[in-house]
Amino acid sequence: MNNPLLDTSSLPRFGDIGPEHVLPAIEYLIAEHRERIDALLGSNAHPDFNSLVIPIELMEHELGRVWSPVTHLQSVLGSQDWREAYKQALPLLTEHGTELSQNAELQRAYSSVDASLPDGASESQRSAVGHALRDFHLAGVDLDKSDKDRFKAIMQELAAIQASFEHKVQDASDAWSMHILEEGELAGVPQQALDRAATDAGERELEGWLLSLNYPTYDAIMTHAHERGLREAMYRAWSTRGSDQGDDADWDNSGNIERILALRHEAANLVGFETYADYSLATKMARSTGEVIEFMRELAERSRGAAEHELLELEKFAGMPLEPWDIAFWLEKYKQARYSVSNEALRQYFPADTVVSGLFALASRLYGVQLEAQEEVAVWHSDARYFRISNGDGTTIGGFYTDLYARNGKRNGAWIDECISRQDVGAKSALPVGYLVCNFPPPDNDGLSLLTHDDVVTLFHEFGHMLHHLLTRIDLPSISGINGVPWDAVELPSQFMENFAWSYDVLERCSRHPETGEPLPRELFDKLDESRHTGAGLAMLRQLELGLFDFLLHAEYVPDEPEKPLSVLAKVRDEVSLIKHPDYNRLPHAFTHIFAGGYAAGYYSYKWAEVLAADAFSAFQEAGIFDPDTAQRFRREILEVGGSRDIMEAYIAFRGRKPTIDALLRQNGIQAE
Repeated sequence: MNNPLLDTSSLPRFGDIGPEHVLPAIEYLIAEHRERIDALLGSNAHPDFNSLVIPIELMEHELGRVWSPVTHLQSVLGSQDWREAYKQALPLLTEHGTELSQNAELQRAYSSVDASLPDGASESQRSAVGHALRDFHLAGVDLDKSDKDRFKAIMQELAAIQASFEHKVQDASDAWSMHILEEGELAGVPQQALDRAATDAGERELEGWLLSLNYPTYDAIMTHAHERGLREAMYRAWSTRGSDQGDDADWDNSGNIERILALRHEAANLVGFETYADYSLATKMARSTGEVIEFMRELAERSRGAAEHELLELEKFAGMPLEPWDIAFWLEKYKQARYSVSNEALRQYFPADTVVSGLFALASRLYGVQLEAQEEVAVWHSDARYFRISNGDGTTIGGFYTDLYARNGKRNGAWIDECISRQDVGAKSALPVGYLVCNFPPPDNDGLSLLTHDDVVTLFHEFGHMLHHLLTRIDLPSISGINGVPWDAVELPSQFMENFAWSYDVLERCSRHPETGEPLPRELFDKLDESRHTGAGLAMLRQLELGLFDFLLHAEYVPDEPEKPLSVLAKVRDEVSLIKHPDYNRLPHAFTHIFAGGYAAGYYSYKWAEVLAADAFSAFQEAGIFDPDTAQRFRREILEVGGSRDIMEAYIAFRGRKPTIDALLRQNGIQAE
C-alpha cells in the first residue's frame, strides 16, 4: 500500500501524511497483524520467547509508530479533519487491542513461555512476559464469551467518550473570547500578553484587545490584572469550560462524566475488582486504596498548618477575604512586597531559546549527552523543531520534536508523548523519538518568547520525562523508556528534574537579558529562592484536593446510586481545601487528566512520585548537584531501566534506602530541616 503513514523506515513524513491516510493505514495494519498472529499461533506448538514474544513486540511497535503521529497531530493542529480521522480510527484500534488482550490462545502461549523461561533469562524478558500476563487478566481473558464481549464494548465506548470529553473542553476553550476596548481595564497585564491580545483582535479586524482562553493568557490575567472583575470573569470562563455553566450546551461534559465513571466501574467489576480504583492500582506501586488515601490525608494533615498561616498572611496583606480569582494575584503582590521579586522582572531574563540551550547544557553536564538541532527534518508547524541526542562518543541515542508555543486549536497544557519507542529485537532496531509540547507565550515581532520562572520549571519537568524516554537501554518496546513503569512512579524523573530549575548555577546558563545580554543576576535569584516556599502549603493542598477527588470518585463509586461528582468534590474541599469556590465552579468538567488522559484513579501519582523525586534530589544535594557519580547512578538505576525491574528495587539501588515523606515536606518549606 502506497501510504506515507505506513512508512516506518525513518521519522514520520509530516510533509506528506494527511488525515485521508489514517483510516486506510490502520485498517490495513490491523488486518495484516491479525493474519500474522493467527499464523504465529497456528504454527507454534512449543512457543518460546524468540518465536512468540518478539514477533508480538515487533507488531505492537509497528502499530504504535503508525498511530503516534495521528494522536499527536489531532492534539496540536486544531484541524477538524485530523480530529475526525482520529475519531474514525480510534474504535478500530481499541477493538484490536482488546481482542489481542482477550485472546485466550495467545495468553496460554505466553503462559507456556513464562513456564519455560530458562534460568539465564534476562530481567527484561521476565518483566515483558510478566507484564503481558498481567494485562491479559486485566483485559478479561479469563471471562466467558458474553462477558468478554461486554468488556470489549465498554473499552470501545470509553475510548470514544474520553475523546469526546477532551474535544468538548478544547472547543469550549477555543470558542470563548473577551473583547476589551479600554486599556485601563488591562492595567497590570504584562506587555507580552497585551501584544498577543492586540494581535488576536487585529486578526478579527477588531479594535483593542481580544483575550482568549489559552493558559498563557489565563495565567497572565489571574496573576497580574489589577481589575478584580476581569480576573473573576476569566476565572469563571476557565472553571466552567465543558460544563452546564458554559456558553453552549453542546460542550457540556456532564453526561460524559457520568457515563465514563459507570463504564469504568463495570469494567473493573467484570475482571474481578471491587472498584475502578482497585483496578487502577494493579499497575501501580501503591498496594491498596487505603494506602493511597492514607498517604494523601497524611500529607494534607502535615501541610494544613503551613497553608492556614499562608492564607492568613495573604489576607492580612490584601486587607480583605480572598476569593479563588484573588489568590494568584495577591501571592504575586506579596512576593514583590516581601522579597522584591516579580514574575515580570524574572521573565526578562528567560528567552525561550536561551532556556532551552541552558537545559540542554545541563543534560550534557549530568549525563554526558549532546543535543543538536536537525533543521532538515520535516515538522508539522513552523514552531516545531527536531533535535538529535547522542552520547559523548557521538553515538546517536535518539531524537525528539519540540512544539513550545500556544496557538488556537492546540490542546492546552504541557506534555511529552512517544513518537517511536526504543527497539532492538530480532533483525529490527529503532532508536527512541518523542514529542515535547508546551503552551508558552508565542514569540513577539522580534522573535522573543519570554518565559516566567514557572514556565522554566514546566519545561524542566517535561524534559525529565523526555530523558526517561530517550536514555533507556531496554530493547523490548513494551518495557523500554516510560513503558511498563508504574504510573505512580512515571513522574519521578520529571519532578526530579524540576529541582535543577532552582539552582543558580543552572539558571545562570538558562538566562540572558535580550537587551544587555546579562544572565540572571545573583541578587534577583536569591530573592526568587527566598520566595520559593511562598504559597507552598496552599499549593500542596490544591494538588491533594485534586488527587483525593479523583481517587474517592473512583474508589467509592456505587453504581445503583452514584454520588454526583460535584458532591464528591464538595466533600473533599470541605476536608482539604482552605479556598472556597463559587457554586458555578465545574472543575470536573475540564479535568482532562482523569477523564481523557491516563490519570484516572491515579492523579495522586504526582504527589507519590514527588516524594521519590524530592528524596532522590537530596542525594544530589548531599554529593553536589552536578556530582558525576551520582548522576550516572541515577541514569543507570532509574532512567535506563524502563519497566524491566521493580521500581522500588531500582530506587533503592540508586538511593541505598526507601524514600521518606519528610524530604518532600522539607523541600516545600513545610517542615524544617
